[in-house]
Amino acid sequence: MKIASFSFIVPEYDPAIRFFCDVLGFELIADIPQGHKRWVEVQAPGAETSVILARADGKRQETMIGNQGAGRVWLFLETHDFDRDHARLQDKGIVFEEEPRAETYGKVAVFRDPFGNRWDLIEKYM
Repeated sequence: MKIASFSFIVPEYDPAIRFFCDVLGFELIADIPQGHKRWVEVQAPGAETSVILARADGKRQETMIGNQGAGRVWLFLETHDFDRDHARLQDKGIVFEEEPRAETYGKVAVFRDPFGNRWDLIEKYM
């Protein structure tokens, strides 16, 4: 078994598509109208797991935008060239919460997406 996809709650589809595709460099796999909602799927190049961008439906879901990880880093964007991608993300407007640091597992820095979720940009040493 494997995780094929997971839902990512967003306020609106188009800004989320722009963030994932224009900033992070993901590919838009699907954008299918379904009446009052859309099936929007993005994927990092070469990845097996995709992200389903799900527009919040109602106040309860809206309160969860940006807090799906309960304030913790819960998304890990792995790179094979940390310095290149760190600079590229900064050029695209990403503000990192900290300077890059070396951990036992790799080089890492935390950033927030436009919705408030915390991510690690990480280059593993392993």
